[in-house]
Amino acid sequence: MLDEAEAAERLRAYGILPTQQRLQIARILFTRDQHLSADQVLEMANAAGERVSKATVYNTLGLFARKKILREVIIDPNRVFYDTNTGKHHHFYNVATGKLSDIDAQQIPVEQLPEAPPGTVVDGVEVIIRLRPDNAK
Repeated sequence: MLDEAEAAERLRAYGILPTQQRLQIARILFTRDQHLSADQVLEMANAAGERVSKATVYNTLGLFARKKILREVIIDPNRVFYDTNTGKHHHFYNVATGKLSDIDAQQIPVEQLPEAPPGTVVDGVEVIIRLRPDNAK
């Protein structure tokens, strides 16, 4: 886990006020690149002896995503991961295990995108490749 001073410094660098709850969540998230659901963050916080409400976790993760200190990866409306790797990359999602893993952006060249609708610009491209067990053997 990050210590409190490191976590506070990281939050301030993104213009986030380091409240006690935000620090608790940041210390869990930013130890390494990882993909966690809000429920996993809540479970890890409570396992560490921190008392954080579910609403606080969801609100904090939403704030962190808006400030781009992490990425929100929406697999489907009921399955959202928070990715601490904010660099350009894509994902494999294993539907059997629920595991999300990174794919280097260089492995999936995205070229010749369609023109964006009037009044909009392309903000980014994220590819999610869904995997399932190969039962054909």
